[in-house]
Amino acid sequence: MYPKSINNLIEAFKYFPGVGEKTAERMAFNVLNMDLVQSDFLADSIKNVKKNIKKCEICGNITEDKVCYICKDTTRNSDYLCVVEDSKAIISIEKLGIYHGYYHVLNGLISTLDGVNPEDIRLDKLIERIQNGKIKEVILAVKPCLEGEMTSLYINNVLADTNILVSRLASGIPMGADMEYIDAITLEKAFDNRKKIS
Repeated sequence: MYPKSINNLIEAFKYFPGVGEKTAERMAFNVLNMDLVQSDFLADSIKNVKKNIKKCEICGNITEDKVCYICKDTTRNSDYLCVVEDSKAIISIEKLGIYHGYYHVLNGLISTLDGVNPEDIRLDKLIERIQNGKIKEVILAVKPCLEGEMTSLYINNVLADTNILVSRLASGIPMGADMEYIDAITLEKAFDNRKKIS
């Protein structure tokens, strides 16, 4: 129905989660109506994200450098290490301005049904950081779902023989919720009421 280049653009927009045929068509025609400067900026931004964004060598957060801005910040409290599933969770927590420790990104959760085992996520790097650091508390800020529970219990068991307190965000975050969609008040309360895993 459309020329090939527009069809290709529509198909490309459908790669985005939640974007169906109609939305992809609208987005394609928005691009068509952009001037050349805007469309070049859009295309270059996509290319630059793929070319320049990498994982922090220390925590696994997204960065354009070898080490992210949080790991470079020597004013943060090195007693605390907040473990998250992905980098989007760090952004949600940082926007609150209530946590001033460091982070560790797992890049996934243990899921035996999906074939994701402890060695498939960055748990080895987490253990390495804990052994090499002065961490007193590991805060588990993963989504409260079956996979999050399995991952939390695994980390708690691995750290059972250490003097490190393992806590997790308190209830109030609904089961299965993604960290990026949780409102600020709920997330703040969850941090304030975190509990030791028993």
